[in-house]
Order: sequence, then structure tokens, then C-alpha cells
Amino acid sequence: MKAGIEAGEVSNASRNRVSRGVSVVDFILRIVACLGTLGSAIAMGTSRQTLPFSTRFIRFRALYKDLPTLTFFVIANSVVCGYLALSLPLSIFHIIKSAAKNSRIILLIFDTVMMALLTAAASAASGIVNLAHNGNSITNWFAVCQQFNNFCQRISGSLIGSFVGVVVFMVLIIIASVAISRR
Repeated sequence: MKAGIEAGEVSNASRNRVSRGVSVVDFILRIVACLGTLGSAIAMGTSRQTLPFSTRFIRFRALYKDLPTLTFFVIANSVVCGYLALSLPLSIFHIIKSAAKNSRIILLIFDTVMMALLTAAASAASGIVNLAHNGNSITNWFAVCQQFNNFCQRISGSLIGSFVGVVVFMVLIIIASVAISRR
């Protein structure tokens, strides 16, 4: 009888260690996603280029604000970064109290919503960036990246952090689902 109780205690302790480890991974992934989305928002929000052959009355410039899709990208990444920053204390709470279930469900729901928002913003911005790089000969839209090379490199780079955030959210959702199902 005593051996059965000790085996149950060992199993419980092992389960708590695994849950705590999962919570630590969750916390680290949230920091990575927060930094990725923050970097993406800053890179896109500060991207601008003016061509050197501007005249007194005509200036050729490219700003992210010129395209509403890129403005949506900056706003969505900022909102997701803010959410991730606000979710860090709850993630710390899960490290301390690994048996919490209701708060994990709440995080799972909000993580899913934020992943959808981030995916929509990154996908829409990818379409615009592709159009800027390649143009569209059917509609006679030329590739602006031939003239605004620095601008295009910066906005292309900002997509990387956003898609890293999407992948991290996928992993967070899987981790949270597994943690909830183990309870």
C-alpha cells in the first residue's frame, strides 16, 4: 500500500515538472513572438525612402502610410505585441501554479484570435510586397522596388518577424491544447 502511494507521489511530481517545463517554454515563446512583432511593427513603421532626383515641386517618396495594407500590418503587429506583453504575467502565473486550467483556456482563445489577426496582416502585406517587387504586367503596374530598393528591403524584412510570430502562435496553441488535455 505504501509503495502505491509513493509511486503516485512520484508520478504527480513528474507531471508537475513537465507542466512547469511547458509553462517555461510558453513564457519564452511569448517573449520571442513579442520581440518579433515589435520588430516588424517598428521596421515597417519607420520605412521610408525618397528618391534623389526630386525637384523643387515634385518628390518621389515611398512611405508605409501610402498603402493601407501596410498601415493595417503595423497596427495589427502593434496590437499583437501589446497582447503578448500583457499575457506575460499570466504565463508567469502558469509557471508558479502549473495546475491552472481556466486561465490556460482563456489564453488559448486569445492566442487563436491574435494568430488570426497576425496571419491576416502578414498575408495581406505579403501580397503588397510581392506586387512591389514583381509588379503586374497585365494591369501595367510596374515593380516599384526597382526604384525604391531600400524601402522594399525593409518592408520585406519586416514580414519575417511577423511570420515568426505566426509560427510561434501555432506552437503556443498546440502547447496550450496539450497542457489542457492532460488535466
